[in-house]
Amino acid sequence: MKIKFILSVFFLLWITLIVRVFMLAVESHSYYDKLSQSNTIKTEKLAPVRGEISDNKNRPIAINKLGFKVQLKPHLTLKKNADIYEEELDNLVSLLPSLDKEEIKKIYKKQDSYYNHDFIDVVDFISYNEMMPVYTKLNLRENVKIVSAPKRFYPYGNIAAHSIGYVSRANSKDIQDDDLLKLIGYVGKSGIERYYNTYLQGESGSKTVKVNANNQVIQQISYEKAQEDRKLTLNIDIELQKYISSMFHNKAGAVVVMDVEGRVLSASSFPEYDLNTFVNGVSHKMWKKLSTSLDKPFTNKITHGLYPPGSTIKTGLGLVYITNDISPYWTVDCRASMPLGKRVFRCWKQAGHRTTGIKKAIRESCDDYFYKGSLLVGIKKMSDGLKRYGLGKKTGIDLPNEFIGTVPSREWKRKKFNRPWYIGETVNTSIGQGDFLVTPIQMAQFTALMATSKLPTPFVAKKVGNHEIKPIIQDILNEDELKKLPIIQRAMYEVCNYPKGTATQYLSSKIKIAGKTGTAQVVGILQDIEERELEHEMEYYTRSHAWFTTYGPYKDPQYVVMVMVEHGGHGGAAAGKIVSNIYNKLLEMGYIKR
Repeated sequence: MKIKFILSVFFLLWITLIVRVFMLAVESHSYYDKLSQSNTIKTEKLAPVRGEISDNKNRPIAINKLGFKVQLKPHLTLKKNADIYEEELDNLVSLLPSLDKEEIKKIYKKQDSYYNHDFIDVVDFISYNEMMPVYTKLNLRENVKIVSAPKRFYPYGNIAAHSIGYVSRANSKDIQDDDLLKLIGYVGKSGIERYYNTYLQGESGSKTVKVNANNQVIQQISYEKAQEDRKLTLNIDIELQKYISSMFHNKAGAVVVMDVEGRVLSASSFPEYDLNTFVNGVSHKMWKKLSTSLDKPFTNKITHGLYPPGSTIKTGLGLVYITNDISPYWTVDCRASMPLGKRVFRCWKQAGHRTTGIKKAIRESCDDYFYKGSLLVGIKKMSDGLKRYGLGKKTGIDLPNEFIGTVPSREWKRKKFNRPWYIGETVNTSIGQGDFLVTPIQMAQFTALMATSKLPTPFVAKKVGNHEIKPIIQDILNEDELKKLPIIQRAMYEVCNYPKGTATQYLSSKIKIAGKTGTAQVVGILQDIEERELEHEMEYYTRSHAWFTTYGPYKDPQYVVMVMVEHGGHGGAAAGKIVSNIYNKLLEMGYIKR
């Protein structure tokens, strides 16, 4: 019995072993085959090359310089690898003398950890010419990896800086919002580079390879090309931009040149800065200098600069007046001041304009006409009309984070400050002062409306790939406004062409233009001051901002030219020559036909 029992146990053990071997060899084959593949097959994502940006004549304004980044194998700082680590660093620095050994150590140490098994970026960019002579020597080293890494480059440096924008290293928040940035490392931070970032950066590709136990590639299994090199063509003419920039030396402000359908040929914010400075990260010293400047070079004043519009608003407000409660033939007797309660509202002309109607009020910028007109029309109709004309809301331009501005009203003040509205605020609003704020791009759009009766959406990009962007134009004026708009247009012509027009003496344009000047106060004037201090006698940062917004040719409106000079004083004096030169340049370049 004992022998039978022992044989039975022995037999059962053999049967169990045979079944187990069968399970491992046959039944689990597919499982272990998959496991085996996961250990020997690697999938690597391929970074796309960022698309280039060109101007409207196909001149490159944002390109990629050929180059490479250098990576080191992780865990070289472990005690057992110390000699290898030092050897690799010494070799790198000897072959590429421009590198800083201590800086590489600092970068490597920050990223190396037990949990990181990927090669570590220690040098972001080495130019093609510098790398090529030593590429083979470095690429043969198993602890070093050389990876293609193009670098963004802006051939025109500071020209159109705020409109083009720049790319810079992606931060943790950027990467959290877009996984692709972990692979690319750079993201559009401002301007067109940011607005069209998703398109420009493309989409990653992938490569699947089989490797052996030494991590050497023995077979490529699949390859999917990255979607890259997506081109963006702008409406901007970079040569026109350069010309305008040359006229703004040591000046702050903004210039917009736009056709009446919304195509932006030039959008300049001054002072400008060199975009290439920011690609690899700006120095602390440079950052402090730029960020503390009172001229605010970092601010894209085209879309983020908020300024009182001053008298430039009188064109649109005049149209509101003569299509509501005021006849086009209504006049005032301007005696240079208008008492209201305990205040006196003064006209800029000390002798007054005397009998003044709508055309003279715009031509000679009579404040008294608009003061008294505001008391008849009221803030609600004024505010509602100006908002309908495009102010107090975004224009829709394809630049990031556009500001809205402010068209004051009872409702706005109650909501923002929970305070009542005063009649004096209505009077202040009528000359574009008080809490009234606009951006330069809003004023350009507003001027296009006065020129053509249509409100265009400004757009900087001309083509996204092969897709051409079409203008978006709104008909917003009612029948009465369309009928009376020529009165405003004629007044704008007289601003630039009649002897007493506020801009006439400052212009030398070869074509007939129409427009409106504006002087927007930065500091208030005390009530007991009877004789105003002249602008050029004031401290620079207390001088008024100078506006001059125009369209031309007068009889066939094609382009809007809007110039705003910060602390420039009188609009015509500060901006008349600049505006004239721009129109003459447009004529010379063939944009305007005589």
